[in-house]
Amino acid sequence: MHIVVLGAGALGSIMAAYLVRAGETVTVMARGTRAAQVCESGLRVCGVTDFCVPCAVVTDPQTVQTADALVVAVKAYDTAAALEGLRHLRVQSVCSVQNGLLKNEQLAAVFGAEKTLGAACMFGGEVLADGAVRYTLEREICLGALPGQDAAPARQLVHTLQHAGLQAVYSERIQTIEWSKFVGWLGFTTIAVLTRLETYKFLCDPQTACISARVMREAGQLAAALGIALEDHPPMASASVLAGSEDQAVAVLQRMGAALREHAPQMRQSALQDVQRGRRIEVEETLGYALTKATTLGLTLPTLELCYRLLSGLNHTLGVPAASALGKTRATGTIHAT
Repeated sequence: MHIVVLGAGALGSIMAAYLVRAGETVTVMARGTRAAQVCESGLRVCGVTDFCVPCAVVTDPQTVQTADALVVAVKAYDTAAALEGLRHLRVQSVCSVQNGLLKNEQLAAVFGAEKTLGAACMFGGEVLADGAVRYTLEREICLGALPGQDAAPARQLVHTLQHAGLQAVYSERIQTIEWSKFVGWLGFTTIAVLTRLETYKFLCDPQTACISARVMREAGQLAAALGIALEDHPPMASASVLAGSEDQAVAVLQRMGAALREHAPQMRQSALQDVQRGRRIEVEETLGYALTKATTLGLTLPTLELCYRLLSGLNHTLGVPAASALGKTRATGTIHAT
């Protein structure tokens, strides 16, 4: 297969490196310093495994006209601009390993709903200063056909990723898995950014785990209102966090923290990596997206709302203008559907 990977951050680099090593035709679209690093030194992976492979890198999307599959791995706030430059691309299937769920709507708007696959990436890593990518958490990447789609393209991509050595699985319940990850991601990322701690540390502490649990339980209300069932899908345990009392939810998260302390103590949420480097974090496209959906359903999610305001404010201190419609409406205390 010819696979285009849009974005050379941690997830995009890991996927591209494994695919290149397996002999697949891979084109990485990157820019700036990151494009220069990959051009000069190849894709270097360390941590879970250690290897380096050369990879084709392009900075001008117009130089690529066709592909079998497109994997989007840029930051969520860069998606609209990045996809605008790819409207010409003739491709059989597209998917995104980004955080949040806005991604599927954006892909469908450009390439069509019939080509847009559901995807949830559970593994983790980070790009180091020297350009290498530390693979910190080896988990699954789940793909599946969304309602009304042909399953063949998703199954073909899963087969290709499996052949490359990644833990890829096909799921008939991809929306459940996407939402289960999203609910957990909201609870993890908000606390990671606010505490600046490695993931296992804030999960092990009962006070920070409690806030994480409250965010997840509120996000679970949104999933339920949309008719989406949740499940436990490692490393997330979204269904268990929602199932019992708040104290029981905290205990679940503390057990997850203990497991991460043993197996992935260096794991840091991607948003924490960004803020520690003075970079913008994905707020409107994730927390903002969830709150907008909640408003359309008449739901109030106070803990998630508070975390949204704190992270949005942090973005502003990093020089991000408060120009989005979501940010403007919430600044007045009113959330309007978009």
